[in-house]
Amino acid sequence: MSSRPGTRTLGAISAAGALVIGILAVTTPPGTAGGPASSQAACLTGSSARQAVFTRAARVNGIPRPVLLGVSYLESRWDDHDGAPSTSGGYGPMHLTHVVASAPPSRPDPLGKGDGGAEPSLPSYAGSSRFTTAQARTLDRAATLTGIPASRLRTDPVANICAGAALLASYHHGSAAALAGWSGAVARYSTASDQPTALRFAREVYAVIRSGSARTTDDGQRVRLAPHPHAGMDVGQVSALGLSIPQDQPRMDCPKALGCTWVPAPYQQYGSGAGDYGNHDLADRPHDLRINDIVIHDTEGSWDTALQLVQDPTYLGWHYTVRSADGRIAAHMDPKDVGWHAGNWYVNMHSIGVEHEGFAAQGATWYTESLYESSAALVRHLAHEYDVPIDRAHIIGHDQVPGITPANVAGMHWDPGPYWDWEHYMALLGHPITGDPRARGDVVTVKPGFGTNLQPVSGCDSDGTCPTQGTNFVYLHQSPSADSPLVTDIGLHPDGSPSTTGVSDIGARAAAGQQLVVGERQGDWLGVWWLGEKGWLYDPPSAPTVAPSSGRVVVTAGDQAVPVYGRAYPEQSAYPSQIPYQTVTPLQYSIEPGQSYVLADDDLQTDYYYAKTFRCAGVALDCTDVVGRDRYDEIWFGHRIAYVRAADVRVHAG
Repeated sequence: MSSRPGTRTLGAISAAGALVIGILAVTTPPGTAGGPASSQAACLTGSSARQAVFTRAARVNGIPRPVLLGVSYLESRWDDHDGAPSTSGGYGPMHLTHVVASAPPSRPDPLGKGDGGAEPSLPSYAGSSRFTTAQARTLDRAATLTGIPASRLRTDPVANICAGAALLASYHHGSAAALAGWSGAVARYSTASDQPTALRFAREVYAVIRSGSARTTDDGQRVRLAPHPHAGMDVGQVSALGLSIPQDQPRMDCPKALGCTWVPAPYQQYGSGAGDYGNHDLADRPHDLRINDIVIHDTEGSWDTALQLVQDPTYLGWHYTVRSADGRIAAHMDPKDVGWHAGNWYVNMHSIGVEHEGFAAQGATWYTESLYESSAALVRHLAHEYDVPIDRAHIIGHDQVPGITPANVAGMHWDPGPYWDWEHYMALLGHPITGDPRARGDVVTVKPGFGTNLQPVSGCDSDGTCPTQGTNFVYLHQSPSADSPLVTDIGLHPDGSPSTTGVSDIGARAAAGQQLVVGERQGDWLGVWWLGEKGWLYDPPSAPTVAPSSGRVVVTAGDQAVPVYGRAYPEQSAYPSQIPYQTVTPLQYSIEPGQSYVLADDDLQTDYYYAKTFRCAGVALDCTDVVGRDRYDEIWFGHRIAYVRAADVRVHAG
């Protein structure tokens, strides 16, 4: 999230003051298989293999197996997460929720305009949750339906699937055996209190039923949903649920099918000073400022907390938030305006910020499939709308945003963290991370395979450990040996000490989709250029972690080291006298002669958007974009992106 310098304490969603939506408090229809507790004995008995459990649970509860598999896939991708709750307080493959009160929001960091702005104050909140009682307590309801203790539903995936199936069956009325006949029950299982969100969830479930899916879960279970290409959905059943339909929503740049909710980020003045306003700036993008990137954040707090913060004019502002439990999307500002979200004003000027409910350090605090699917649909739309390339150089994590000066580097953010599945996400965007098998150069793309890439990470929990699970990166070492220290990132470790496995230490991590130039090969190890040095990554033929790729690379134009920058601001002569010159300070890194880095973008807008006062009033030339002639190239540099002056480098084929 834009506000996090480090990891916050895990908080769940407050249920205080939540309203009970009657349509969601459904009683079990007489005669349904999910009713009497004794009927679940047959479900609990037998093989614990997850595929077999889904088959058994579907039969016992009278549910078509594809429907049960589809619902669980959208909730958890069939993962168990070893008894840990999701961001939304959900447990197990069926994401049965038990939500507890949240901690108050923590204090934000500076705005990131690069002008030394003061840290804003943060009021206390006692607002009610946007979850209903039914949403917050599906685990308790499933326990009542089946007679299985709630404590067991949290930790036993077999019991969780059986009880979740019983809950789904309790939402079904009628005897229809056809897949479409379960549309209403599927929508109700989302626990959404509004029709657009419930409808979107059901559509995504039926989409995965049609396409099918197969994967190995986080605990090594192989599960498959065979495709049913003719499976349709009955929209009328969803409409008949009587869920709320938002009225008089303002114009939002969001596909209608996603059912986005308008939760406006305030553009308002809160003090007497000219700069006492928040929490974003007005602009007319892409007509005045190009939109180059879409930045993926996580909230480091609950959906409720994130929405409280984005409505605070003294805080920060981003464009969209995506909820974990059901993929619901809240839109906060028009993408034409500049949000305060990336901690780098140049990146803010040219990006759209999308927050995702979750905690980067809590690997078992899930990014659900509903969240991935909704986010991908939104980002795909925005990328086409604003001509943003759909690749990992332009669909970036907050952890890829560079510091604007050497002093800012150590405090830059590292969300969405090592547990965001970039390979899955890019596939959902329709641009999977594949590399180019025909390439014969030295450019490679990191592609470790998320589910089986169990890199060691530390510091997630109070005991210093992290759950063993898939990660999105590979480590770089100082020499071609797993026993050698990790490479040093002098921005994060000014004393020259090696990078660590700490969850927030990205200094030695090459993330999925990143492109690198190979400078040397020794056995199963590749020596790649990294932060001005050579780092070594393990790439055995039996389990490759990178893919051959094509691409252009930059090298020094002469025999001198080339400075690296965190922003692409104009030269001094481009500034009118009324607008202070913004110094472009080199970072603590450089490119040495003989090194090569992959070019990410050579069509940047060299500019500085001068926006200092509310509604651009009271200051001459306020809300002016200063455009320069000095050109910059964007490169892959370490874990982050960076900028080099085009005059300092040469570009050639990799």
